[in-house]
Amino acid sequence: MKILVVEDEEGIAADVAAALRAANFVVEQAADGETAWFEGETGDYDLIVLDLGLPGLDGLTVLKRWRAAGVSTPILVLTARGRWNERVEGIDAGADDYLPKPFRIEELLARVRALIRRSAGLPSPMVEVGALALDTRTMRLSVGGLPRQLSPLEYRVIEYLMMHRNRVVPPGELLEHLHGTDDAREANALEAIVARLRKKLGPGTILTRRGFGYQIAATP
Repeated sequence: MKILVVEDEEGIAADVAAALRAANFVVEQAADGETAWFEGETGDYDLIVLDLGLPGLDGLTVLKRWRAAGVSTPILVLTARGRWNERVEGIDAGADDYLPKPFRIEELLARVRALIRRSAGLPSPMVEVGALALDTRTMRLSVGGLPRQLSPLEYRVIEYLMMHRNRVVPPGELLEHLHGTDDAREANALEAIVARLRKKLGPGTILTRRGFGYQIAATP
């Protein structure tokens, strides 16, 4: 899962990005309104963490522009503006959740996971597809009740496929959410990860639609 963190305070931005990466999210960052507006409109993100007090374009203006342009990415507003009328203004502008500063990293992570689950139509932290059960809080996967050890990249692949269980995911989209912009994105590397997952999870777990992409099997 890939997240855009928009925050101009270096310390907060570094702490939030580090916590998200430790939770196995891919993180990209922006520190001003103009950059945030461009990245959010042109990039493919699973969630955006947005500070309102940005240099250049303020966060509320960026938020309104995204929504006016049809950007439907879930947005968690993160700001020192804690008065109730400002929270209402942010939510009315299109924010999905609001977390005032100062905050606990644990609460931020819980809200991020909840927003991503809801955007995928999943009310519970446990995601189940066939014999697969994924706990998004602990990042643990089991098959038929038996745990499977996954590398961080393997986890990202299976999590994304399970979150988008009702459709075929193109390789380019999967690579976009598997790596950051500075990492190598090679189709051969993705095929190798999928091959390792099939060995760990069993045949028929991940289907390949030639020319289209990958899909998690409903009944592996």
